[in-house]
This record gives sequence, C-alpha cells and structure tokens, in this order.
Amino acid sequence: MRYLSTLVILAACALPASANVKLAPIFGDNMVVQREMAVPIWGTAAPGEAVTVTFSVQTKMTKADDKGAWKVQLDVLKAGGPFELTVSGANKITLKNVLVGEVWVCSGQSNMQWALKQTENADDEIANSTNDQLRLNQGSWQVAGPKSSGGFSGTGYYFGKALQKALGVPVGLVNRSVGGTSARLWTSKNAILDEPLMKLYVESILGKDGKANVGNLYMGMIRPLQPMAIRGVIWYQGESDAGRPAEYAELIQTMIRSWRRDWGQGDFPFLYVHLGAIGGVPKTPNDIGWGPIREAQDAALKLPNTGVAAFHDSDSDLHPRKKKIAGDRLALTARALVYGEKIVSSGPVLDKLEKTGDALIVHFKSVGGGLVNKADKGPLKGFAIAGSDGQFQWADAEIKGNAVRLTSKAVAAPEFVRYGFASNPRATLYNREDLPALPFRTDRAAVGKK
Repeated sequence: MRYLSTLVILAACALPASANVKLAPIFGDNMVVQREMAVPIWGTAAPGEAVTVTFSVQTKMTKADDKGAWKVQLDVLKAGGPFELTVSGANKITLKNVLVGEVWVCSGQSNMQWALKQTENADDEIANSTNDQLRLNQGSWQVAGPKSSGGFSGTGYYFGKALQKALGVPVGLVNRSVGGTSARLWTSKNAILDEPLMKLYVESILGKDGKANVGNLYMGMIRPLQPMAIRGVIWYQGESDAGRPAEYAELIQTMIRSWRRDWGQGDFPFLYVHLGAIGGVPKTPNDIGWGPIREAQDAALKLPNTGVAAFHDSDSDLHPRKKKIAGDRLALTARALVYGEKIVSSGPVLDKLEKTGDALIVHFKSVGGGLVNKADKGPLKGFAIAGSDGQFQWADAEIKGNAVRLTSKAVAAPEFVRYGFASNPRATLYNREDLPALPFRTDRAAVGKK
C-alpha cells in the first residue's frame, strides 16, 4: 500500500545523525511556527554536541543526549515575520522565510486527502491562490500559490484560506491524510490495546494475529510531528468505519485522547467534518444508511474542545467536490470555539423535544437569524416521527419561531423524531446564515434502534 512506503521514508528521515546537527523533518524554509505558546525545536546531532538555536531575538542552547537527540523550547512568540531560524553545532542550518501564526494539522482519509485540483471551480481557485500568509506542508513547506495549492488538501486549503482572512495572521497547514483508512490506523496502538473494548473490536475485524497494522499511520505520520506546537487538528474520516458505528463512537474518542496525551499540549482543539451525502434520497424513514456513522462521529463531542462542521447537504458522492463548503464551515467552527468570535458558527441544533397530543414540537438552539426552509419548492423535508412502536413515518413539518411542529396522519401519538438521519437526507431546515440543521434522532435509547 502507498502509505507503507511513506512510513519507510518518514522512518528513514527520523534516524539520528551521526555527526552533523539536523532538524526534525517537519522544520523547513517557509514554515509557520505557532504564536502565543512555547515552541519546541528539536532534532539530532552527535551525542554530547552543543547546539544553539536562534530565532528572532531569542537564543537557546542545549546539548544532544547520549543518543544524539536534542530539543530546545522558544519562549512565547507573537504573530509576524518573516524571520530566519538558525541551528548551529558542528555545522549550521538556516531556515528562511519563517512566519509566526496559527498552525493546524489536517488529517483523515480520502476526503481530507482529496486535492484542491479535484474540487469544484478548481482552475479559478488555484490561479488566484497566491497568499504569502498561507503556508502548506505535505512533505515540505510551500507558500500558497498556483504551483503549490492544487495538490494540497481541498478541505484543508479552504479552511486555512478562510481562517487566515478572518484572523489576519499567518496560517500554516500540515496535511497528513491517506485514502481508504480506518481510524484504528490513526490511533496509538497502545491506546487501543489498553482498552478492552477497543482490543476486542480490532480482534473481531483482524483476528488476534492482525493487530500489527494498528496504529501504523499514527506512528508514521502523526508521531513524528510531536511535540510540534500547534493550535489544533481538523479531521475528515469515517467512511472506512461506516459499517461499525457503535465501535467507531468509542474509537474516535480513543484516538483523540491518544493524540492529546502523546502531544503533551493539553486538550488542543479537534474539529471534524460530518460525512457528506451519498446515494439516492431515502424512500422511507427506515433507510437510515450513514445516519448512525454521523451519530457515532458526534461521540467526539463528549470530549472537551471539540467541534463539528455539518456536511450532509453536500453533493451526493463518495468524494464530494464542494470542499469549499466543508473548509469554510470548519473555519467558522474554529473562529467560534477556538478564537472566541461571537458569530453563528453552526446550523440549528436540537435543544429539546416537547410532546403535545398528536404533535411533537422540536425546539432548536443556534438558530441565528431564524429558522428557514431551504427547499426549492414544497414543504420542509427531512423529519420523521414514530409512536412507542418505533415505526417511523414521514412527518408534516411547520416552522414555528425557533421550533418545528411535526405531525403525521399515520402516527396518532408520536413519541420520537429523526431528522436528516440518512445517507443522503436532502433535509431542508437551515438558519438564515445558510447553515444546515444538524442530523439527530431521539429514539435510540428508547427503542434500541441502530
């Protein structure tokens, strides 16, 4: 597989130097280092070799340990640049055009890997992508522009572009994503095997001799980045785990905890994209498809400093081409959750459910300027209700202020509601900021439906 050759290259790059001082592979010309926090700089040299690091007005000195590893930590930095970073030992390394700003890691499977050149309106976007304040890394650091942007993650690029414009500071993106991969490959092997439920999950898929591949991408692509100072992570993955939503709900939490633990930077922000639409519009409310895997993704919200960008309204494709929507919505989530902007960053979210005879009233929060029906023609779509028997029927839905009233002639005493709970729901409830209501269901615990 392609990612295995990548692991070999990365492992080779990480080998200790025999004499000359070297920086870890993540460091290079045109990079961005994280503002407003201490910044580790590390690498290899001859055992015991004296190493001096200079950046802006700071100078830090250390010695390589008996295995040749060294690390210094720069004091808190303010956004700006460009600067030079020099590392001196038996030899001297000078990195040029280094900026201080916001650093985000982009990771996941094919929809994060999906290049800007493969997305909607790619030619115009690439031609106009020159931005000295946006830097891209998926092997080496490049300034965003027509020669570098096209091959970079489309979701990541649009996220970084929107964030840089909103914040007015440099943004650096590190893309580490591989198509067709399960989250178990991106999770620390020890973290999985230390949790009995996760260990059984992996063994049920791979067998007791199949655990060797668990954590390979984590060790090859994520571990070498640590302890790089970052603001957070954006994540787009789940298609390869869609058949096991209950296990994924635990796996995604295990993965996030393992990254945070090993990074040593606390509960840094972790933002993810709901899986996009796929297949045809459901013919019945029981055609739930990818509804459970999006619900499983939302288990991540149990952890602190996490956020979601809805994308169930994408073009129907395994690889939706409108990645600008995903990137822009991730940026909105970051601006609100991470940077404290007072903006509407999400579509309507279930607040509470009210039962009134033959109707259900669904109250929403994050309504922004108000609830709207975005259907081209006809009634509000995407809602289904059921009685205590759990037999769902499409609901007649009517917006009432910040709530939606639901009825169905086929359900005399409704108890439960589902909204947008399908692979391609084509649900039409939005707020006036043009952000879609997040899918949900209220029946799982009560009737045991999966």
